[in-house]
Amino acid sequence: MSKLVAIVGRPNVGKSTLFNRLTGTRQAIVSDEAGTTRDRQYGKCEWGKQEFSIVDTGGWVVKSDDIFEGEIRKQVTLATEEADVILFVVDVKNGITDLDAEVATILRRTKVPVILCANKTDNNEERYGSAEFYKLGLGDPFCISAITGSGTGDLLDLIIEKLGKEKDDDTAEDNIPRFSVVGRPNAGKSSIVNAFLGEDRNIVTNIAGTTRDSILTRYTKFGFDFYLVDTAGIRRKNKVTENLEFYSVMRAIRSIENSDVCILMIDATRGIESQDLNIVQIIQKNQKSLVVVVNKWDLVEDKSNTAIKHFEDAIRNRMAPFVDFPIIFASAVTKQRIFKVLEIAKDVYLARKRRVSTSKLNEEMLPLIESYPPPSIKGKYIKIKYCAQVPNTQVPSFVFYANLPQYVKEPYRRFLENKIRERWNFSGTPINIFIRQK
Repeated sequence: MSKLVAIVGRPNVGKSTLFNRLTGTRQAIVSDEAGTTRDRQYGKCEWGKQEFSIVDTGGWVVKSDDIFEGEIRKQVTLATEEADVILFVVDVKNGITDLDAEVATILRRTKVPVILCANKTDNNEERYGSAEFYKLGLGDPFCISAITGSGTGDLLDLIIEKLGKEKDDDTAEDNIPRFSVVGRPNAGKSSIVNAFLGEDRNIVTNIAGTTRDSILTRYTKFGFDFYLVDTAGIRRKNKVTENLEFYSVMRAIRSIENSDVCILMIDATRGIESQDLNIVQIIQKNQKSLVVVVNKWDLVEDKSNTAIKHFEDAIRNRMAPFVDFPIIFASAVTKQRIFKVLEIAKDVYLARKRRVSTSKLNEEMLPLIESYPPPSIKGKYIKIKYCAQVPNTQVPSFVFYANLPQYVKEPYRRFLENKIRERWNFSGTPINIFIRQK
């Protein structure tokens, strides 16, 4: 199961700077103006051969200062319900404020591990100021400087330690596939899940954001056996005003991380939009298999083969370079092709588990590599003599042994991946290509 770390705290204490530091990116916008972060930032962090997800709780600033404190209280409460570890960031230079005390009151009641991060401790003299934060009743303040990176390595060690103490979920049924239905709000996720189940299990309305939680259902009809997850819709940026949105996004992200196959719902009446691509990026970042369902196809006037081909090309062009995934045109209302969605999702799951024998792989790939070898660099010729599929990996992974692996560039890796896809069915599933020293 995935692990989720939430960064909370009042505005302008350095949450986004810490997020960028821990994820090793510049994904979150950073400025001195309070309230710069208006959307939740999501990223991956790797440390000590362990990986966890991290969420920067933005979106706290609202139009009126009168409800400012109330919105922070709601966000922190929701974070405590969903996260595995909470990083409570405070500012050493400003000391304890009323908002800090409010957040600390909520965090003292939670059973989730809380790490009190005294940020902006840029030198040893400022460490003495962190003693003030013992008043918050959350244990020892952990002195860091997000902008310089001071103390963040030790902080990551502590996060891994806290995550390790969390109880693992029951793994007795881990071998049962998990299919998550994801997409932007009002794309028909709950409707298609109800159509699968043959009953109105999930509430369906025309109001975007009706589904607040990720709903897990065991599906055992017609020879299938898997878990089906209806997730909350992930809204577009700058469209977020409700306090429950943060909670919904965290649940949707967690559902993606804990699934094997993601069924992405696209509204045929609106086409593919930027928010669909954001969801695809989360799916790809977590290396999950993908099935695209163009829902509400019954509402489209032009259902000709030309229109279908145009729609498919538009989707694949927007999602390039990963284009080897199935696209199904369906309608949750009329139940048109909905069971084909389950059949294709099952096929994609089996492709995810597919193994290619070493002898067959070498028999097919080595003559091809000999005919189209990697381009020479600096007068040096690259020779690939052997290849094999790596056992016991999350997604199909192949290793090619070469004399000069450092000179094999990304275009040739994509060439190898495409040739593997041509010869074996890995539709909808990501593939890892590794080049190693022979």
